[in-house]
Amino acid sequence: MSNGRERFSKLGFILAAVGSAVGLGNVWRFSYVAGDSGGAAFLLIYILCIFLVGLPVLLAEFSIGRKGQQDVVGSFNAISPQKPWAIGGFLGVASAFLILSFYGVIAGWVVYFLYSYVTGATGNVGTGEYGDFFGAFIGGAAGPVFWQVLFMIFVVAIVFSGVKKGIELSNKIFMPLLAVILIFLAGYSLTLDGAGEGLTFLFTPDWSAFAQPGVYAAAIGQAFFTLSLGMGAMITYASYLPKDTNLPSAAGTVVTFDTLFAIVAGLVIFPAVFTFGLEPGAGPGLIFITLPEVFNQMGGTGTLFGILFFFLVAIAALSSAISLLEVSVAYAMRKFNWTRRFSAVVVGAVVTLFGIPSALSQGGPLSEFTIFGLPFLDAVDTLTDKYFLPLGGLVIALFVGWGWNKVDALKETGLTNSALGTAWIWFLRIVAPLGIAVILLLNILG
Repeated sequence: MSNGRERFSKLGFILAAVGSAVGLGNVWRFSYVAGDSGGAAFLLIYILCIFLVGLPVLLAEFSIGRKGQQDVVGSFNAISPQKPWAIGGFLGVASAFLILSFYGVIAGWVVYFLYSYVTGATGNVGTGEYGDFFGAFIGGAAGPVFWQVLFMIFVVAIVFSGVKKGIELSNKIFMPLLAVILIFLAGYSLTLDGAGEGLTFLFTPDWSAFAQPGVYAAAIGQAFFTLSLGMGAMITYASYLPKDTNLPSAAGTVVTFDTLFAIVAGLVIFPAVFTFGLEPGAGPGLIFITLPEVFNQMGGTGTLFGILFFFLVAIAALSSAISLLEVSVAYAMRKFNWTRRFSAVVVGAVVTLFGIPSALSQGGPLSEFTIFGLPFLDAVDTLTDKYFLPLGGLVIALFVGWGWNKVDALKETGLTNSALGTAWIWFLRIVAPLGIAVILLLNILG
């Protein structure tokens, strides 16, 4: 089963797992959700969710993957044969497939903006006109699909190249590059006039926001989305791990870097937004309309800022998209006995085709077609974010907490006879499931 299976190096795994976690969720999604949900209050609840629910579930995913040594469905079946727990694996494959279908579309928008800044096309956009510029692009037919397909070709090419030569190598380049660009942009942003206001928004809580249930639902949803939980990515990646890797340390490292990345991205975005008197709760348009307006008002440095920022977001999106595709590719390789290369091309093509309705739903030819009143992209996003990911996380927590032999679970994580191990098991048995169940209920009722 594990003979001949490709392996990450220890550093390669950490960088790949951080790459999976660090993506559009940290820059695009974190910024607009934080802006919508009151800034500092959301940040505090989000960090709480990350450590109380995210970290225990992430460690659970690592332990399932390394023990199972297979794709996400195969790992559940290897540990607990002929039991219904594999539903957690199927939820993971479905979530990764569906998320990648619209993720590729939004990443395509990012690449288009990067191209526009590099070629100087944004030089013709006047102040206050970025809403029209963005609207005209996503409202087209050929443009959004072309850039989505182009992005997906890069994703497929990396997964096609394998665990070592594709996924690990790309993340060894991407992650240090991301860190350097992000720190540079944050440093510059903190010199702007609105830096104080931006820092206040991000770090001084409005205590009344803690009484709003929606902030908690948003925070745990963001925690799952940004850590790639419930979508099979971390189980799949952990299946390529050497047996001597320290799982608790790896999980702690991933959570820390992911959270820091989101906070530093906030330091890039909010000082700039407040400097030019724009709206932090601008929603999903924050990085496609609000920030380009900021760059436009910076003069010459704005173009450089725009190029670096959209390059940063494109790389972050690519590292996460790779992990999402790998979930379905690993499943197809085992299920149909396909080669990696054949699986990468076929699965990549199917995901891309399924994403085309999302690409055409944001003002384009399919904008009138709705599911439960939502455009196609928003419907798929809502289904995965509010239901599939929490459900997948719930199954994982219950499986490791109750379904898997406690001795074996603790042995796999190296936490046998430790207070930390006992606390982890009880968090997975009680705290995480209760937290996830409450959020699921809020999402259903909301």
